[in-house]
Amino acid sequence: MAESAGPAPSSSSRAADKLRSMRRSLALVVALLCSSCVHADKTRSPATHAPIDVIELELAEAQRRMQTGVLSSAALTAAYLERIAAIDDAGPALTAVVEISPLALTEAEALDQERAQGRVRGPLHGIPVLIKDNIDVAGMVNSAGSLALAEHRPRVDAPLVSRLRAAGAVILGKTNLSEWANFRSSDSTSGWSSRGGQTKNPYALDRNPCGSSSGTGAAIAASLAAVGVGTETDGSILCPSAIQGLVGLKPTVGLIPGAGIIPISATQDTAGPMARTVRDAALLLNGMTEGTGDYAAGLDVAALQGKRIGVLRQAMGADPRLDAITEQALASLRAAGAVLIDPVEIATWQQWGEHEFEVLLYEFKDGIDRYLRESGAPVSSLAGLIAWNREHARAVMPWFGQDVLEQAQAKDGLDAPAYAAARAAARRLAWDEGLGATLTTHRLDAVVAPAMGPAWPTDPVLGDRIGGGSFGVAAVAGTPSLTVPMGDIHGLPVGLAFLGKPRGEAELLAMGYAFEQKARARRAPTFRPTVTLAE
Repeated sequence: MAESAGPAPSSSSRAADKLRSMRRSLALVVALLCSSCVHADKTRSPATHAPIDVIELELAEAQRRMQTGVLSSAALTAAYLERIAAIDDAGPALTAVVEISPLALTEAEALDQERAQGRVRGPLHGIPVLIKDNIDVAGMVNSAGSLALAEHRPRVDAPLVSRLRAAGAVILGKTNLSEWANFRSSDSTSGWSSRGGQTKNPYALDRNPCGSSSGTGAAIAASLAAVGVGTETDGSILCPSAIQGLVGLKPTVGLIPGAGIIPISATQDTAGPMARTVRDAALLLNGMTEGTGDYAAGLDVAALQGKRIGVLRQAMGADPRLDAITEQALASLRAAGAVLIDPVEIATWQQWGEHEFEVLLYEFKDGIDRYLRESGAPVSSLAGLIAWNREHARAVMPWFGQDVLEQAQAKDGLDAPAYAAARAAARRLAWDEGLGATLTTHRLDAVVAPAMGPAWPTDPVLGDRIGGGSFGVAAVAGTPSLTVPMGDIHGLPVGLAFLGKPRGEAELLAMGYAFEQKARARRAPTFRPTVTLAE
């Protein structure tokens, strides 16, 4: 296929407006049909047909309502579509959802029929889920936010999407992301893509949602779906979750299959759940992993009792307000029975960064060339993508360029000695002499630290101004990390990060659940235009 194939847009904003208009029309049609979404039953009370409140709706409650017959999957799906039209397209216009699945309502109705026949697949049966726009969903665009792939429609689902469907989930739509998962330019602005525009943070609309799973974060925080799927290479689940008041889990690399996901790094990429509660994140992880265990089974308010938790003060000290909230979170851990080892240190703290970036450049070139070629994308190589972007620079690169793509293209293959050396150094510094050594030396069940500082103002000219971040060591090590809301600074959420052992997701989720139940820190967003002193 020719490298220049694909759309030739004259305006990215015009394309985004068209997408929003199409979604709005679909949602309005669905809303008009909503009276037929609940199966007719003359014995039901009039309350059965009352408007459906999906704000902060948890999976267990949605299932309870569907089980008792006061709600159907079709009605729930319609309610989320209506909210997307009201909150994402209109109103505060979050620009979090880039595409609605045309089959969402049909899938929901089929799952309702299964329920009526006595078949319920599990906790995700009939639950609408949003998927990040770098994951293959058959028939829908998978673009990584790039206009170069705006007509790329994979023929089959990514394995993790197939698993979600098998678990009974309704694929509601695709979420916006930082273009190429924030791996296009060193001057990028998180949450912006040439296909979808700029996603806003629902807690303060002029603040950044963080990337690259920015759209999933904003959508789930604003209750545009029950739960959502993000992906992370380094911080792209943890950061948008932490600063948008969500629970976000970055699993051990390899726990969830990476096929069908537009890649950056074979050694660091993973999909993961983003949800409003730890239990919902665990239930979504069950559906994404299929047979690796029940991650919700161990959720217990007593799960922190006797756990040895290391306090990583190396990730603190830059913001007294954040430190004060973290001290309150540590007090909650103690109150829940945890034994705090305070402080602990990672001897190699922040030394892995240069090696990590080198690894990502090599692996991105290798992985993206393979994905574009094998998926039949409109451009078939990284070199072709770079050329396409130059040809359509006005629409694709109005704010920042593609220097990272160009650095990756300049690299050799994965057989290069420089790649092997960088990969070995990154692993050694992040795990062998880093997080792994700290966990072993102090006999720790986890390390905790603030996940991130509060959201910064979105600035397309100067780019991101990310402050702090404790998740990088787990990202490079390929080990699991979890963020749970712990409070807010002037109404901007911040989260506590738990860093654990390989394949330790169940233990992290259990500890996170006990902390969540003690702290009770999540607050729903109110879509303020900006931060005010009143907060």
